[in-house]
Amino acid sequence: MVKIKDLRAMSLDELESKLAENKKEQFNLRIQQSTGQLTNTAQVGKVRKEIAQINTLIAERQKNS
Repeated sequence: MVKIKDLRAMSLDELESKLAENKKEQFNLRIQQSTGQLTNTAQVGKVRKEIAQINTLIAERQKNS
């Protein structure tokens, strides 16, 4: 999990690529969970939180530009 301080230091393009990467990871975790292969269920929440933080930063930057 990336700290919010590190996310704030990223450019808009980097944030968007990190968002795409996290969405893929979220999809894979959902598949693992549905098939019963997921052992660390807390990981789902961490990825969701990071996606929300990235979306918030992207919205802030678009609003300020």
